[in-house]
Amino acid sequence: MSDQLKVSAKFSVPAKEIYAAWLSSKQHTEMTNIKAHVSSEEGGKFKAGGGYMTGKNLGLVKNKRIVQTWRSSEFAKSDLDSLLVVNFEDISSGCKVTIEHSQIPKGQGAAYKQGWIDYYLLPMKAYFKK
Repeated sequence: MSDQLKVSAKFSVPAKEIYAAWLSSKQHTEMTNIKAHVSSEEGGKFKAGGGYMTGKNLGLVKNKRIVQTWRSSEFAKSDLDSLLVVNFEDISSGCKVTIEHSQIPKGQGAAYKQGWIDYYLLPMKAYFKK
């Protein structure tokens, strides 16, 4: 069995702003404070967290959902890629972002859950307050 996790946060900007930032190398780097090279194309590859995370875009639904393969430098060579789904939902006060991460090597899920909070959701809260 593999691990899976789900985390979410609300932001005071529309979904389209966060979706666009996630798929822009410049803005992704700015919102996480860590170097990222990302693609806004289906099939495009990404490298984020200063090279800690790599993968590719499997499916993009504009302003709604990003589906990616994902692996970290902590995965063993024999580990399959995990699956990352980021959902963007417009709500009355702005947007809710939900990160669903599955097929994580057993025993690593809790650390990644905290990582999504510490390295994505909290810095994004600060970035989108500007």
